[in-house]
Amino acid sequence: MSARTSVSHTQPPWLNGLFLPAAYPHAISPVRLIETHISWIFLTGEYAYKIKKPVNYGFLDFSTLARRRFYCEEEIRLNRRLTQDWYLKSVSISGRIDQPQINGPGEPFEYAVMMRQFPSEQTLKDIAVQGRLTSNEIDQVSSIIAAFHANIAIAGEHSTYGESQDIKHWADENFLHIKPLLNAPDQLSLIESIEQWSYREWAAQSHVMQQRKQRGFVRECHGDLHLGNMTLIDGHVVLFDCIEFNPMLRWIDVISETAFLIMDLIHLGYKVCAYRFLNRYLQQTGDYAGLALLRYYLVYRAMVRAKVALLRITQESDPEICQLIRSEYADFTVLAEKISASDTPSLIITHGFSGSGKSTYASRLAETLGAIQIRSDIERKRLSGYKAETTTGSGIGKGIYSIKASEKVYRHLLEIGNAVLMAGFSVIIDAAFLKKRERDMFRQLADSLQLTFVILDFHASENTLIERIRTRQNDPSEATVVVLKQQLQTCQPLTQEELRHTIPANTESDDLLETLLNALASVSW
Repeated sequence: MSARTSVSHTQPPWLNGLFLPAAYPHAISPVRLIETHISWIFLTGEYAYKIKKPVNYGFLDFSTLARRRFYCEEEIRLNRRLTQDWYLKSVSISGRIDQPQINGPGEPFEYAVMMRQFPSEQTLKDIAVQGRLTSNEIDQVSSIIAAFHANIAIAGEHSTYGESQDIKHWADENFLHIKPLLNAPDQLSLIESIEQWSYREWAAQSHVMQQRKQRGFVRECHGDLHLGNMTLIDGHVVLFDCIEFNPMLRWIDVISETAFLIMDLIHLGYKVCAYRFLNRYLQQTGDYAGLALLRYYLVYRAMVRAKVALLRITQESDPEICQLIRSEYADFTVLAEKISASDTPSLIITHGFSGSGKSTYASRLAETLGAIQIRSDIERKRLSGYKAETTTGSGIGKGIYSIKASEKVYRHLLEIGNAVLMAGFSVIIDAAFLKKRERDMFRQLADSLQLTFVILDFHASENTLIERIRTRQNDPSEATVVVLKQQLQTCQPLTQEELRHTIPANTESDDLLETLLNALASVSW
């Protein structure tokens, strides 16, 4: 997708008129055209105009003027949920073929979406390709999407959206479009292998898909949530370009939506960012049950991108561009194959006093290893109806920190941990684990599933612990120095048997992350 200053001979001739100042009711800069497989987008300086191509791909039908007008209006409605100030209105195009005008006199022969023009080369994809994507953008995106999913419309139990058979239909359609465009035997073999895996996974998880709908996780989402549809404006991430053309593709499970971004980040070489986003999204939403479907949706989303790449080839005549598109297609199919080949997960728990650095290193390890971090401080508050950042004022042994409440928290952590492991993801349970019975619960779970069990024993000097607690800000933990003193007096040390499964972690060491990664890589218990 590149900008041009003219249209090809195969495009409608009236498009040339939109390069002229007379076509617009406002001043313009030199006009540039960006073309996708479904749109022409004219960049005029302050404003952009998005015109839908008269195409019909089955999953998308812009074949009539009435349809294109309707979907322009839908695009405005849907995107204003996220970008109120950027999507302005649907406009008509009329006039003579050689002198078209935006909102001009006469009968409209086309419609367009008018929006404020986004800054050029500032999509998160552009930034990622340049190697400049940071945790700051990822953290913004996770918060935006978690809040968005919490507030959008929910599909009714008896609606037509989110049925497992429909989910299978859209996965099947990817392969239906792709296979006729392939000639090489090795490519056909690979795509058929991915198709067979997708069917098996769907068959195994279709009941979960139905349960997710019944529990309200099918919602009117963005639908096309990848880095190319996110931009950075004055340091703030803005999401745009929701799917308007097919409600079946936006009324989806929220975990399918997150899978698109995760897949895109991995595809661009940002696996650490992908798992940072996933963990932060899950910690904000609590939707760990959705992980049961994540691998299926990751493969589905990779195949969506593979399909779109091949569809672009059908509209492209430049051999060099076609070769780049084929390479892009191959990348997505290889990624899909890799995702479908799941690894055996591991169960890791932390151990240590408040201020020992458990959460800091659990987070970094989860991102690097591709694991799920479950924070007891966050889940403790979620169970009692509090947000993570809320200060409850509970004293030692009281409120959400009572003995009964704590027992409930560890049972809840065990339940989530089991769900994550059954979904095929390694998990790091981030809690103090100062009592042996708490640790035993998780060791027994690992034994029952015949999985590797590791205890990460985080420690630092008492003075360091005190200093960290006193200077901690904006953290879900409510531990105070008084709490630390009580922990030091009542903790139950690791036993000799437990030490066989333990990796010590001195958080006053400069190279601890690398040390832990090397130690975990050599674990063979």
